[in-house]
Amino acid sequence: MSTQILIGLAIGALVGYLFPDFGDKLKPVGDAFLRMIKMIVVPLIFSTLIMGIAGTGDFKKLGRLGGKAILWFEFATTIALVIGLLVMNVTEPGVGVTLSASAANASHAATASQHSVDLVDYAVHIVPSNIIDAMARQDMLQIIFFACFFGVAVAHIGEKGELIVNFCQSVAEAMFKVTAYVMHFAPIGVFAMIAYTVGSYGIEMLIPLGELIVAVAGATALFICIVALIASAFTRINFFCVIHALKDILFLAFSTASSEAALPGAMKRLEALGVPKPIVTFVMPTGYSFNLDGSTLYSSAGILFIAQLYGIQMPIEQQLLVMVTLMLSTKGIAGVPGAGIIVVAATAAAFNLPTEGVAILLGVDRILDMIRTICNVCGNCMATVVVACWEKDLTKADFYKNYRAFLEDRAA
Repeated sequence: MSTQILIGLAIGALVGYLFPDFGDKLKPVGDAFLRMIKMIVVPLIFSTLIMGIAGTGDFKKLGRLGGKAILWFEFATTIALVIGLLVMNVTEPGVGVTLSASAANASHAATASQHSVDLVDYAVHIVPSNIIDAMARQDMLQIIFFACFFGVAVAHIGEKGELIVNFCQSVAEAMFKVTAYVMHFAPIGVFAMIAYTVGSYGIEMLIPLGELIVAVAGATALFICIVALIASAFTRINFFCVIHALKDILFLAFSTASSEAALPGAMKRLEALGVPKPIVTFVMPTGYSFNLDGSTLYSSAGILFIAQLYGIQMPIEQQLLVMVTLMLSTKGIAGVPGAGIIVVAATAAAFNLPTEGVAILLGVDRILDMIRTICNVCGNCMATVVVACWEKDLTKADFYKNYRAFLEDRAA
């Protein structure tokens, strides 16, 4: 699929460059693909959020271990979002080739950019008066607000809530399949949107995509270094040694762009480094739903990139609200194919940004997916070691003893 998307990108750029009039007429095809992506958003995020919250069961069973894990997850996610937004504001890869949005999107975007955000009014607006109306408007903050409350309620009614959890699981699995179907149209959608964009604005608009890849890669490296330094100071263990011990696992995650492919090997490696199995088996799977550092970083970068492409100013208040939205909307969708694009599309719609930019992002999504996957896996591995040290189940002496044994075994 990724190869087909890249081929669609290349052919679309060529068609748009050689036959600009024909490329301009392909816009309805791209629009249809974007509408298919948008139709997935509400049932997918709603069902997966409830699964992520209520599926844990009775919160009392999570205990101290779960509390510490989630606390670290949210801390790391916040750092990822801040770095993603900071790097995009500094590098501005989307600035320089200003595209024009469709009439409706342009009107919404202009209105949003001309008015500053009243945080009090916005906080009140998050509370939905009618959840069905919120779903119809795809107001993600209102949907997330209701889903969080609903998920907590389902978790606290015990066995009676299992029926709802099972139903949401069935809905989520069905939506995973629908997402897979929609993503089969991605090469055609990317071809049409790129042909239209290049035909309308010229081949030079592809330059920002390369700059975006460099910016996201740099932001990811910066995030891993900062979190490793903070974790090292907190636990008194050199987390660059942890990363070194995991380098082949991280390369597997990068090359396959699949967190799931790296999960078994990562869990075994952490146990070899001295992390107790009960902590590994709890924190790692939980992190795959609640600690998508790479995905949240990419999503924040993608939102600002779309705004920059279309010349839309996003004041700091709106960027902070983007942070809150992404912190919640990325929970529970780790296993969804194309999850990053779906979250970006939903958040773009929530903030009145042109969703046409999502199709442009799809052209390089495979490369960006490889980058964010290595960040997701690395972030979860570091979180597992932090929680083990926090619980005093892994000491500095035990870690270095196991680390040296690992190195000796590799050398032999």
